[in-house]
Amino acid sequence: MLYREAGDFKTSYAADGQTFPIRFDRWRYYAVLAVAFGVIPFVITDYWANAVFVPFLIYAIAAIGLNILTGYCGQVSLGTGGFMAVGAYACYKLMTAFPEVSIILHVLLAGGVTAGVGILFGLPSLRIKGFYLAVATLAAQFFLVWLFNKVPWFYNYSASGQITAPERTVLGIALTGPNTSAAAKYLFCLCLCVALAWVARNLTRGAMGRKWMAIRDMDIAAEIIGVNPLTTKLSAFAVSSFFIGVAGALFFAVYLGAAEVGEAFGINKSFLVLFMIIIGGLGSIFGSFAGAAFLVLLPVFLKNVLVGALGWPTDLAAHIELMIVGGLIVVFLIAEPHGLAQLWRVAKEKLRLWPFPH
Repeated sequence: MLYREAGDFKTSYAADGQTFPIRFDRWRYYAVLAVAFGVIPFVITDYWANAVFVPFLIYAIAAIGLNILTGYCGQVSLGTGGFMAVGAYACYKLMTAFPEVSIILHVLLAGGVTAGVGILFGLPSLRIKGFYLAVATLAAQFFLVWLFNKVPWFYNYSASGQITAPERTVLGIALTGPNTSAAAKYLFCLCLCVALAWVARNLTRGAMGRKWMAIRDMDIAAEIIGVNPLTTKLSAFAVSSFFIGVAGALFFAVYLGAAEVGEAFGINKSFLVLFMIIIGGLGSIFGSFAGAAFLVLLPVFLKNVLVGALGWPTDLAAHIELMIVGGLIVVFLIAEPHGLAQLWRVAKEKLRLWPFPH
């Protein structure tokens, strides 16, 4: 009796086509936002910010970006870590070159720079697809990491080769640097995550999203009915890279504070974000959040249970984590290719018909 559409009438096409047409879904969405903005900032600690909330929000942005490219447009990419590195290094160069400019603008401009790089590396998608496109994006991953390692200009000729985020403030509140509070980091990432998720949701439900999905389902048929594969694929690479670049800038400037490209943005980062959208659900904004939450919370849970409570070695817990993630990917690919998002949709359908679920 908690989840019903009866009596929830619509009087316009806009009302029927909104993101949450069911009143209960809207209330749930508003409740989550109310807790996220009105409760968590006042109770959050450094541990919860650094271990759970901030990485979850950043990875959610990256997962949404990759899901736009892979889940909605069908273009497989293994270069997410490299594009996150572009966003991080672009943000670092902007922060050091223009210290008087707001960090918010730096992060968004870093996303714009990454979008340009994404378009450049997206050009091969006009001729190749599938496995060959995945190999091309994998080559982009290794090339970008090599470039940031070998060209000292990117890390301002630092002897260590690391980049370190200088302190920047907004309205007198430090958002980067050693004096940043947990609540400030969390709220900054939360505002960007909510704004970008809203943009992604509207893009995927609009004309652009329908073009992406037409290319994904059958590119030849899409071209026959008037969808331009050139602009459609490159727009998917641009939008996806923008999201991933913003995530990389936040990962470096707000979360890590200092980074070295090989360790922070290596191939493991690309696979981690890819696993998030596979487990969460391809072609779903909610799936991006679900996959990010799962793969951020799983290591924390295993560390507290296996290492903290049972006293197991840390390396053993790390190996068990890899085994669990690998097994889950195989299970989801075989049993439920649409991931956690589809399981949530099925659960909602059963709640609609309860106590008579089909």
